[in-house]
Amino acid sequence: MFSIPKYNFFLLFLPIASLIPLAAFSISGALAPVSKGPEKFISYESGIEPMGDARIQFQIRYYMFAPVPVTPDVETVFPYPWAMSFHELGIPAFIEAFIPVIIPIVGSVYARRRGAPEWS
Repeated sequence: MFSIPKYNFFLLFLPIASLIPLAAFSISGALAPVSKGPEKFISYESGIEPMGDARIQFQIRYYMFAPVPVTPDVETVFPYPWAMSFHELGIPAFIEAFIPVIIPIVGSVYARRRGAPEWS
């Protein structure tokens, strides 16, 4: 039923994997320089005074281009597990693996037809 010896490596790896990020944050916090000057509290630490309000409204077109580089990655990653086990899973798994691939495609086609990526 449930075999503990199978998970010995996992039980050994879990505390090590938990301690590595804690150690990295601790070392970074101990060695990083700390400056508490008045420049630290302005918008830009470069010393240049910001002009205008930082809370300006952006057009939605900027956000339409954000998922463009991610979409091919998603479309590439999802079919690999399905392709490796297609013979065991069959057609229902193909349909389930195809849904996350088709959603960004449909969204991109809709945005293109609405003229969202067009700069005016």
